[in-house]
Amino acid sequence: MEEKPTELKSSITKITRRKFLVSSVLMVTSAALAACGINLGSGATAQPEGKAASESPKAANLEPTPACGSPEELTPAVTEGPYFTPNSPERSSLLEQGMKGTKLTIVGYVVSTACKPVAHALLDFWQADDAGQYDNKGFTLRGHQYTDDKGKFTLKTIVPGLYPGRTRHIHVKVQAPNGQVLTSQLFFPNEAGNAKDGIYNKALLMDMKSNADGSQSGAYQFVVKV
Repeated sequence: MEEKPTELKSSITKITRRKFLVSSVLMVTSAALAACGINLGSGATAQPEGKAASESPKAANLEPTPACGSPEELTPAVTEGPYFTPNSPERSSLLEQGMKGTKLTIVGYVVSTACKPVAHALLDFWQADDAGQYDNKGFTLRGHQYTDDKGKFTLKTIVPGLYPGRTRHIHVKVQAPNGQVLTSQLFFPNEAGNAKDGIYNKALLMDMKSNADGSQSGAYQFVVKV
């Protein structure tokens, strides 16, 4: 069953503080992820579609926490799709023994429109496996977690496979404590299917980096109502 396209919100064309933050996350978490066998120091960062390399912010000059001062734009909501399953297990790693696919570690933050970190925000992730199939009977590649006191989260998973009618994506629900639920999806840059996917929104692109060991690292900042 394919997901039905929904009306897109306007794409964000300017580089926001979110872009600066997620780029810095890829840098400042290198040591921590290296302990898990993932090396962020090698491999080139994939550029979002439509942006030249010269337009990318330099991670070496970035602060590890968001710069506040003016309101942030809310992360766009998109369709939930037909494959959500409630009551997923609480876990930050969706990896299981023998699981096929390219390993992926996503790091990021949940912040308010005032650019303040949201502690103990709920994030519920679900996705297809390497073959493009969802587990609709169990909880494979499904799980929820909470941000820490600084609003930070880390997800260990695999790069999802493709299935007809959709580009590559990861589903997510985000909710600040006692706040509204944001239902959205994360997308991958430089995917051929992005331009053809009616649900795709470039404001939901992760910043990606390929690692020497063949794994990938991504980063994204969610902005929610509190």
